[in-house]
Amino acid sequence: MSIKRKRRFHAEVATSSLSDIMFFLLLFFLIISTLANPNVIKMTLPKAKANEKTNKQLISLSVTEDKKFYIDKEAVDFENLETTLMSKIGDNKEQTVVVRIPFNLQVQDLVDVLQIGVKNNLKFVIATSPK
Repeated sequence: MSIKRKRRFHAEVATSSLSDIMFFLLLFFLIISTLANPNVIKMTLPKAKANEKTNKQLISLSVTEDKKFYIDKEAVDFENLETTLMSKIGDNKEQTVVVRIPFNLQVQDLVDVLQIGVKNNLKFVIATSPK
């Protein structure tokens, strides 16, 4: 005589809390993505005691350690740097250009970039990190 079980064991996964978890993950990544600056190329900046923060719309000009130039994360040759920068600025000569250059690059490289601003009467600011 065989004995049959009346209830069979069924494995189940409780999915009622998954929607809450997904909501919190979505909220977390949205907040984190707004804090991250997408127009930044990673480099070690020079240090300064006094740093000024601004909320203006800026144009970022970055120079890497291997002397590659970027305007708002767009790679540009040094020969075309002035024309690309002037086309990016357009008619708004009051717009500020933030120069991001590594601390260990030569001063002559910084002077070469700043001469473009002097020649075209542009406002250049050097980005630094706090001490």
